[in-house]
Amino acid sequence: MGKRIFVFDTTLRDGEQVPGCQLNTEEKIIVAKALDELGVDIIEAGFPVSSPGDFNSVVEITKTVTRPTICALTRAKEADINIAGEALRFARRSRIHTGIGSSDIHIEHKLRTTRENILEMAVAAVKQAKKVVHEVEFFCEDAGRADEAFLARMVEAVIDAGADVVNIPDTTGYMLPWQYGERIKYLMNNVSNIDKAILAAHCHNDLGLATANSLAALTNGARQVECTINGIGERAGNTALEEVVMAMECHKETLGFVTGINHKKLVPISHLVSTLMKMQVQHNKAIVGRNAFAHSSGIHQDGFLKHRETYEIIDPAAVGADSSSIILTARSGRAALNHRLATIGYMLSKDQLDQAYTQFLDMADHLRKVEDENLHELMRGKVYAK
Repeated sequence: MGKRIFVFDTTLRDGEQVPGCQLNTEEKIIVAKALDELGVDIIEAGFPVSSPGDFNSVVEITKTVTRPTICALTRAKEADINIAGEALRFARRSRIHTGIGSSDIHIEHKLRTTRENILEMAVAAVKQAKKVVHEVEFFCEDAGRADEAFLARMVEAVIDAGADVVNIPDTTGYMLPWQYGERIKYLMNNVSNIDKAILAAHCHNDLGLATANSLAALTNGARQVECTINGIGERAGNTALEEVVMAMECHKETLGFVTGINHKKLVPISHLVSTLMKMQVQHNKAIVGRNAFAHSSGIHQDGFLKHRETYEIIDPAAVGADSSSIILTARSGRAALNHRLATIGYMLSKDQLDQAYTQFLDMADHLRKVEDENLHELMRGKVYAK
């Protein structure tokens, strides 16, 4: 049995902060049910104090979804925490995710206070949250740019106050993987009560490093990864759940991590979130993009047709995708053309294939992408066995 990694999904909170992607309560319940079926451990359902609608969504999700822990975000303020506790009152397992800035940039310029005041506010928030929910998670906002020694003091203080999980966010997506990994290792080695809590990785994708940074954190001692479906979220987004989960799966012998995720639900939930939020998934998106299992280069197509694993490290069925696809373009070779012709009923000899391929290239240069109906047109008037 490998090391258990807890998957914390924040699609309904951090993910929903994408401009124009807000969901109503009914839609949030649909996504929450799908996340439950996917097997996530914690669903961050919203930020209750932000609006009556978000408060109501959290309440309704706790009534509908019972297996995962349901989490609500708050600032390190007593009023926020009490409102979140009220929103979570029906949850079978409830968690408040509270926190405050940990970097001097946040402390001096955003919060306009001192490190000592920040520690007092952090401890008070955790103690208050412990009174109203089952679990407390504390986030050290902008931990990626915080002074390491002060960050360790903050982590130790909030654990001593009762925090069950401490989130070490790379809030601005600034860190490089080795730096973030070293930061987690530093905390594991320099926080005296670290054995009493779980460290969580919450990475943003401003430099395209969110998945890599999350994996670096996990390999250095973090045991919770925070992510969103399709990697949606503030600015350039968050760690993509499908990416970090399948990276762990593909390298399970090396990493030794296990999750409770049902991988076959990844593509379906990606489509669901994309549809409800009206936010198209980029075609070349890892794992769930339209082209993730598509092959258009002749060399790749030939190798794939001979043995799938020459150019695919994941079986599309394993993540709920329909199948791999051979896309016919001017870069495709004879093997791919012959394969597609055979699938629609045309069995050609070598000479017939050579003749068809010459005409196919002319067609492909004109059309850019050749579909089955174009192949039927190509074959009209030719000598073939069907």
